[in-house]
Amino acid sequence: MDETRILACVDHTLLRTTATWEEIRQLCVDGMAYGCASVCIPPSHVEQAAKYLGDKLPVCTVIGFPNGYSTTAVKVFETRDAIANGACEIDMVVNLGWVKDGRWQDILEEIQAVKAACGDKVLKVIVETCQLTQEEKVKLCELVTESGADFIKTSTGFADGGATPEDVALLRAHVGDKVQVKAAGGIASLEDGAAFLELGATRLGTSRIVALVKQRGVSNHVEISE
Repeated sequence: MDETRILACVDHTLLRTTATWEEIRQLCVDGMAYGCASVCIPPSHVEQAAKYLGDKLPVCTVIGFPNGYSTTAVKVFETRDAIANGACEIDMVVNLGWVKDGRWQDILEEIQAVKAACGDKVLKVIVETCQLTQEEKVKLCELVTESGADFIKTSTGFADGGATPEDVALLRAHVGDKVQVKAAGGIASLEDGAAFLELGATRLGTSRIVALVKQRGVSNHVEISE
């Protein structure tokens, strides 16, 4: 698979708790240089990154992250705040305790509330596949489809497992035609990225692919005035 196509599907990600503005700024520079889909960054950096990037690259951020157990009201507030600060894409974590309790209507209503707060912005729903049974994964595919969200996403990258080929294939098989799949967590190479895209993912949450390509010294340099 063409390297450019893989990079175009990458949400170039830095969600480490100690991330500094200079690291985020460099992430933005690299995201533009390598033609990524977006940069995925902590909410506290969204406003500065959005001003820095302008219309050159979308800013994605995370909501209810990484545990998913914030109240719905908090997730909705976080979403509205992030969008007001310039975020174009929202990756929210479902309430996994509700999944284990079978509170399917509550989960559906929460996703719908966050989607309403997104307006015309992209919503990706993180379901943390490594902590789910097969039946729970399938049920969440149904709920994400019904909710009107744009993507279902495998993982936060903060749990004990990330994307697997089996999970990406399962999610693709069970979500509706209008729902896309984002693979995230543990994607370490161009080969990994290509494999997930071939299985039906359309986004890849990773920092490693850009780092690998960058080591070869190939990029499209983009200047931003400070």
